[in-house]
Amino acid sequence: MSLLQQNPADATFGRGGDEPYARALRDGAAGRLELREAGRGGSTALLDLDVTKWSADADEVDRSLLRHARGPVLDIGCGPGRMVRAAGEYDLVALGLDVSPEVVALARRDGLAVALGSVFDRVPAEGLWRTALLLDGNVGIGGDVAALLARCHEVLAESGRLVVELHADDDRDHSYTAALVGVDGARSAVFPWAEIGLTRLREIAHASGFAVDRAFTAGGRRFCRLSRA
Repeated sequence: MSLLQQNPADATFGRGGDEPYARALRDGAAGRLELREAGRGGSTALLDLDVTKWSADADEVDRSLLRHARGPVLDIGCGPGRMVRAAGEYDLVALGLDVSPEVVALARRDGLAVALGSVFDRVPAEGLWRTALLLDGNVGIGGDVAALLARCHEVLAESGRLVVELHADDDRDHSYTAALVGVDGARSAVFPWAEIGLTRLREIAHASGFAVDRAFTAGGRRFCRLSRA
């Protein structure tokens, strides 16, 4: 079975195995995780992930994405919930969604509204969200960007917008099987993932019922905003 033939609902970022993602967040570990492509012993590190950033407060770039957002806001793959917390500072009703029970528990302990589940399952208030976020590489959830965008189209309200963080290389288009690896060598189970730049996303967005409203770079990060066409 090829990667894109797998059920996107099986996407479980960093779950299984030694659970380095949940452990790093739970233990407040400084440092980074590596996202590695499976194969060749899983030695190819494609992304260097800063765990401490996810647990910290939203930075200026994060906040800029919320200043003109329309609530309610759904943060897909929210992690510890920094964007949910920041949305509250702008008086936006917001909900985070994450597949990790440990991470959801951490966010709820801090009083944040975070639901446990996958975007490929039915989500709370489906069809009513006016803004959805796919940040920190979460456009790769499920390893099939087209399937993910189509699902986001269903989740959003008719006037809804989707804010996507893209790969820095506009021509990037790579789907693969990955694992997370901690600094101590702890390794997650493998999961499907994808990376995409603006060029290919424009094509996929149109086929998924979206129009690209705006593409921009902020703080060295690449984004686009999609609206339901």
